[in-house]
Amino acid sequence: MPEQPQLAAGATCDPAVKPVEATPETEDDEDPQPICAAGLACEPLASGEGHVCGTALSIRGRVTDSASGSGIAGALVAALNELGEPVTDVVATDGCGDYDLPVSVRRDADGGYAVALKWTLSVSARDYQPFPTGLRPALPIDLSDAEAAPEPVDEEDADSEEAQAPDVIDNAATHVALVSLGGEAAGVTIAGTLGEGTAGALVIAEGATTPAPYAIADASGAFTLFNVPAGAVTIRSYRQGLEVEPVAITVGTSDLADVAPAVITTDPAMLATVTGGLNIVDSGAGSVTSVVLVPSSVYNAPLERGPVPLGLRDPPPPAAPDVSGSFSLTGVPSGTYKVLVAFENDFLVRDPDEGIAGTQVQEIVVERGQATAVPESFKVTGALEIVGPGKDSPEAVEATPTFTWIDDSSEEGYDLVVFDALGNLTWEAEVPAGNGGEVSFAYAGPELLRGMIYQFRVTSWRMVQDQRRNISRTEDLRGVFTYGEGPQIEECEIPEPGETAGAASSSSSDGE
Repeated sequence: MPEQPQLAAGATCDPAVKPVEATPETEDDEDPQPICAAGLACEPLASGEGHVCGTALSIRGRVTDSASGSGIAGALVAALNELGEPVTDVVATDGCGDYDLPVSVRRDADGGYAVALKWTLSVSARDYQPFPTGLRPALPIDLSDAEAAPEPVDEEDADSEEAQAPDVIDNAATHVALVSLGGEAAGVTIAGTLGEGTAGALVIAEGATTPAPYAIADASGAFTLFNVPAGAVTIRSYRQGLEVEPVAITVGTSDLADVAPAVITTDPAMLATVTGGLNIVDSGAGSVTSVVLVPSSVYNAPLERGPVPLGLRDPPPPAAPDVSGSFSLTGVPSGTYKVLVAFENDFLVRDPDEGIAGTQVQEIVVERGQATAVPESFKVTGALEIVGPGKDSPEAVEATPTFTWIDDSSEEGYDLVVFDALGNLTWEAEVPAGNGGEVSFAYAGPELLRGMIYQFRVTSWRMVQDQRRNISRTEDLRGVFTYGEGPQIEECEIPEPGETAGAASSSSSDGE
């Protein structure tokens, strides 16, 4: 068989051409078409016309158990762009929990990177809480962090002038520790596909439990739902500009595959519009906010949050919050939703005074193609400012934490609660009124679990006509911390075929 020609960086290429060894034997094998050399990938030009060979790029990392530090085999990893839309298909972690996720980047004519990109990861695994979810945001992964791969290319290509080590992003943001569901883990795996044009859809197995199991469809529209309990469930999909036919399934004890819900429409004009209003008072440092929709089936009531389907936000992502009065979300698929206002870090919160109107999380039922108005206008107010831990992002805390926030000058006391990542109430306490400046209160509850993610929340209150009335509270996404230094990630070795474990080569293990 003749040798397949190798193209250098900057050469024009055809993404449809595959290595000869990866294709069935055909007549073309007598005259194989050229491909990009080892370490290069055939990538689209930034101009949109044609493809060029450029240094291949991979995101690499390890997925581990947050409590034990051991790698999780078979976890599914995909990369999302800044809109929250998957730009890769999923890859599965190996026996050590390691993954290698190829990522495509538009190129200049010479094959160099033509854009500045950031991604986040979506990770899921059987018997674990999906990431990101609950208390945990995903850290941004920046293209500027890409470096040449430390390991050599294949030995057979090492002497080739065209051979080049691929670029790799491997840092704290690419290593993910998942939180075990523990005793709550149960059920089977349901896999399938929604088809072309459905990337990023939130796919939910509704009916058996709340919050229900969910997954995000990858760049090809494929999805995998883990831990679906036995019983009758309905597979529903949510994404702006997408309506999918629900599929009823009776779940038993066996995994299910090839589930293929039918797409009804991808025309936003054929979907619903949700409108409403809010009133911002005593705003403090905040002046504008955002509004998101969360399917009720995945809403975590104790944490007052849930995954937001792609695009179901006003303003549309990734724009900064800009809502100060009326709001409108278009292209909304049918379903039952919780409406969340002031959910992001914008120095505002939904007013916690339950004695007045507009302070409750509202639920709406959206019919296909129909306009839906949120019944009550929301009242939004300035938030209590957190000092730490977790002022701006999740923070590691090695000792028993002391919680600190800025005093609310009109309060007579505070209610402090601590939740774990699964939404379980860990501890609550009443805190005396402050005297201006900062208020600090040390944790005095049950022993915290090392490696677990927690959030503390504080609500200020005062007495009005012998009734306790809430004034303000800390923001939904602040006050998150991980307790204790994470477990040491041990060296992991995967035996090569025919090798014993003792003779195997080591797999990467330096992640956080």
